[in-house]
Amino acid sequence: MAEIVANKGITNSAVLGAIEKVPRHLFIPDTALHQYAYEDKPFPIGSGQTISQPYTVAFQTELLNIKKREKVLEIGTGSGYQTAVLLEVGAKVFSIERQKTLFDRTKAFLPSIGYNAKLFYGDGYAGLPAFAPFDKIIVTAGAPYIPDDLLAQLKVGGIMIIPVDDGDNQMMKKIVKTDANSFEVEDLGLFRFVPLLKEKGND
Repeated sequence: MAEIVANKGITNSAVLGAIEKVPRHLFIPDTALHQYAYEDKPFPIGSGQTISQPYTVAFQTELLNIKKREKVLEIGTGSGYQTAVLLEVGAKVFSIERQKTLFDRTKAFLPSIGYNAKLFYGDGYAGLPAFAPFDKIIVTAGAPYIPDDLLAQLKVGGIMIIPVDDGDNQMMKKIVKTDANSFEVEDLGLFRFVPLLKEKGND
């Protein structure tokens, strides 16, 4: 798996090591798909959600440039696969999931295989203001826009990686917070994600 993503351009050794170490098949509920788990493909995980393809996970993680013990906010826990990769590269992970069924399953599952993150059931658009600021923020679903609450919870000098657009494909954006109200935004190519669910109260 690490070789596959390396051949697609991933060079960060910590990210490659994490991709190699995390047992991806365990994050796919349908055991019939386990034989395909180490292919570079997304798979369904229930509740209309997917486990992202490993290259996408590696690409977003590499862009975050995580240092040991940095606080990372993940929007969209899903299966917990991206969460586990973030933990493997040394992050302290705070993760929000909007789908209750997925949240309950992943909250029980991750510790059972040795991964401990702070998991929350809630609205990803709102972030986690009680635990802010964060060194890094990663959004693992397609957002129709960049939520102001997330920008506010990013440290100055911090990085947010977010796929933005409400169409079939999203532009991966790298946002660097240069001061309290200023940001540098870089577009890094099109990807396809499931949609980030609407803000609670706006369904």
